[in-house]
Amino acid sequence: MFALRPLRQIATRTRTSTTLLKPKPQPTFYKSIRTITMANVTPNTEPPKHEMVYFPAMNTTLPSTSHVFRKVLFTGLYSQVVLMTVPVGGDIGDEVHLVDQVLSFTSGKGKATVAGKDQDVKAGDLVVVPAGTQHQFVNTGDEPLILYTIYSPAEHKADTVHQTKDEGEELEDAGKDEPPEWAGNSKEYNEKKGLVKESGKYD
Repeated sequence: MFALRPLRQIATRTRTSTTLLKPKPQPTFYKSIRTITMANVTPNTEPPKHEMVYFPAMNTTLPSTSHVFRKVLFTGLYSQVVLMTVPVGGDIGDEVHLVDQVLSFTSGKGKATVAGKDQDVKAGDLVVVPAGTQHQFVNTGDEPLILYTIYSPAEHKADTVHQTKDEGEELEDAGKDEPPEWAGNSKEYNEKKGLVKESGKYD
């Protein structure tokens, strides 16, 4: 009988030297990979930096990791990205916004009603609701209706998370879901303050 030794202790002997055999390096895909979910997406609460904001798989898997009714993902000087998950049998509420809204559906089935006109919607569809237009979206399927929407300009508080529709309506009615002041300024104001420059160069 003999004892097995760890690989790193095995040596090959030559006439001039002894060389320890080192374990082979692991392939790069074995390295730690962070799983991105909506739970670890932190929205900005200050005017955005001049850099890319990246959300992978926004038309497939990433939105399905959210289980809240509404979550703001990003607020810009002139727009806002919000993810919504409408439960089975639920709706977003019959409403009118004073801002433009674009809705892109990533999962489920529903019925869109805009200015009194009905339209069935499903994953892959996109609906535009011009400012000042009545709209309602109802989940008509047997799974959550998931969508991300872009408001222009912002409609909600920069770090808004509404667990349910009722919570959202309560906070909105109480005036606790207002967009940040810096998200409602004019292009002229932002240019004058140096927040945006045509040169794209900032100190």
